[in-house]
Amino acid sequence: MKVHLLSKGTAFRKTAFIVLLLLVFSPMLAVASSFKNLTVGVVDTQRVFRESAPALKAEKELEKEFAPRDRALQKLAKQAKGLQSELEAHGTNMSVADRNSREQELAALSEQFERQQRQFREDLNMRRGEELARLQDQVKHAILKVAQKNKLDLVLYEGVFYANPKIDITNQVIAALASK
Repeated sequence: MKVHLLSKGTAFRKTAFIVLLLLVFSPMLAVASSFKNLTVGVVDTQRVFRESAPALKAEKELEKEFAPRDRALQKLAKQAKGLQSELEAHGTNMSVADRNSREQELAALSEQFERQQRQFREDLNMRRGEELARLQDQVKHAILKVAQKNKLDLVLYEGVFYANPKIDITNQVIAALASK
């Protein structure tokens, strides 16, 4: 008798378990079936920021804008290097006063170079940030335009580990940016 009751309980438990699984997974199956018609696109925004026409144009403008300051920094570095070389080569033959004067001049040049270089980097980073913000707005509008044109339901652009090349719309976004 005990064996018979135990087998009925086991059958009941199996049935209950199956019903429970169906209740838990049926909403997931319904959601999965609704994804059949979902159209998705993926954009490699890093590539867009590297290769798009507005990104390349912004980079050239920044180079042009900061080139004079970069040249001035290079000139200052060359001047300090020349003074240091002179001190190393002829410092032992100079008078103490002359050598001290040159060392002070070198220290002042080095300080001036470091200060100007720091300011240069800060200004360049600030301008890059401004250009990036402007570019992000353009990229956002281009992605939206491509998504609407292709009737996409979802566009992913960050944190994508892998995407099938069939759903990659990066080239279309770069082309849309070039046409502006």
